[in-house]
This record gives sequence, C-alpha cells and structure tokens, in this order.
Amino acid sequence: MSCKSNQPLTDTILVADDRAANRELLEELLTVEGFKVASVSTGAAALEQLSILPIDLVLLDVMKPNLTGSEVCEKIKANSDNDFLIRLVDRTELLARVRSLLTLRLRTDERAESVLFPLARSIAGKTPYTRGHCQRLADCSAPWGEHLKLSKDQVTALRRAGVVHDIGKIAVPDSMILKPMSLSPEEWRLMEEHPVVGERICAPLKSFRPVLPIIRYHKKFDGSGYPDGLAGKVTRITARVLQIVDVYDALTTIRPCKPPFSITDALPTMKMEVAKGWWDTHISSLFAQFVRSGTADFLSRGAGAGSNS
Repeated sequence: MSCKSNQPLTDTILVADDRAANRELLEELLTVEGFKVASVSTGAAALEQLSILPIDLVLLDVMKPNLTGSEVCEKIKANSDNDFLIRLVDRTELLARVRSLLTLRLRTDERAESVLFPLARSIAGKTPYTRGHCQRLADCSAPWGEHLKLSKDQVTALRRAGVVHDIGKIAVPDSMILKPMSLSPEEWRLMEEHPVVGERICAPLKSFRPVLPIIRYHKKFDGSGYPDGLAGKVTRITARVLQIVDVYDALTTIRPCKPPFSITDALPTMKMEVAKGWWDTHISSLFAQFVRSGTADFLSRGAGAGSNS
C-alpha cells in the first residue's frame, strides 16, 4: 500500500518491504524516474526514517514482521493526513499513482496559500497602522535575502513569511489589536501566543515547512522575545533576516505613539537596539549598509506598521 505523509520540500519516497528483491526493484524504478529513494525492511525502521528524513510518500508492503504496513500507516495517520492505495505491481500504473499523489499534494498546498495570503492581509488591514505591513515585509525581505545570497528556497520562505508571519493574530481579539494604548500583562500573554497559533495554522502545508521557524521566531534575538525565548543563532537565519526587516518597517512607518522615522533616525535606533542584544549584530550591520547603498528603495514603500506587532 502507499501512505502519503506531510513532510518537507523534496519528492523523497520511502520504500518499506521485507523482501530485498522488491526494495531493489522499486528503488531502481523510482530513482530512474528522478525521485529520491530511501528503503527499509521493517515497519519499525520505516517509522524511524519518517522521524528523521523529509519523506513525501511512503510505499509499504501490507505484511511486515512484528508491525504490518497497515499498522505503520495508522501510526503515521496519528500525526498527519494520508492517502492509501494497494501497492501496484505494474510499473506504469505505479508511477502514475505516485505522481498523482504528489501532484494532488502540491495543488492542495497551492489552494491553501490562496486562502492564507488574503486572510493574513485582512488581519493586517484591521487598522491603518498595520495596513500594508505584511506585503511590505514580503516585498522587502525576499530581495534582502537575495542580497545575502540565501538559497532560492530560503528566499521563497522569506517572501511567504513576510505575508503570513502575523497570521496567528486571528486568535487575538479585535479589541486588543485596535487598542490605542499599551496592552495589559494579561493581554500581552495572549498576544505572545500568536506566533504559535500562526505556526499551527501553516504547519499542515508541505511547502510552508521552511516558513514555520520564521513565523515562530521572528522576535528578539537575545532570547527575550516570545514565544520560546530562544537566543542568538539557535534561531534560523531566515528568522533573523525577517526580524531586521520587521523592526525597520516598524520604525519607518507611522504608529499611534510616534511619527515615521527617517532612514537617518531609524538606523541609529536599530544600532542601539543591537547593542542591547535584540537583533543579530552581523545581519544588522549588513542591512544598514544595504539601506545606505541606495539600492533598496523598496524599503521605504507604504506607511504604517502595526501598533502591536
């Protein structure tokens, strides 16, 4: 049988069969077709591989020593949605079904993205101070990531994270988002949960897996940020890159408590915050050079970052 799991970004297939000849045949067939293939001989080994490898599709034999293919699929289902089919012997039909499952998965991600992006923008548009904030972060962080020579996948993750990084605020009452004054300690505790909620919303999407750590860890570098208080380079470089763009947008756009800062004022303010340990020193320095170079005119588009971002 085949069991589809929700794992990260490459088309990698796990073959689990107690017969070596079957494993070798399937591995050769799928490798020739351009898939990455891992193979194991037991159901227990399949579950172990799923915990450490980015598997997209699992081909399981129905019967296995100690743990049947059906039992393995049930264990996978406990953590994600799955599709099942009887394992096919015919080469053409097997490949067709494998491609069909992977294509269906991609289309599901695309449909979800078409819902998540408008939702995130609608949340940001609830106040004049947040309107346009998400799109600016997407438009700014991706070119900034390219300037840093991040990989194509990392740049794509930054563009998506720019839009959805605050989508977890859907769980925050409008009365708090629209509140013109500082939040109470109780309100801040609720606000600090929004990265966790945002991560949970996007977690089922395979293509959004590189976005999840950016959503969760786009707050302060020194460990004082929420939700987990992780410090320094424990957080992904993509999260640290978005941190810088986020704070720059917050400084250079209007908020209830301040007018928009000019570049001349924003960069020294960011430097003082770096000295406090809030932001990555190296990335902040490169960002200041990037802004001063005059090639980053997109960084000044729009007005009004969020009052409670």
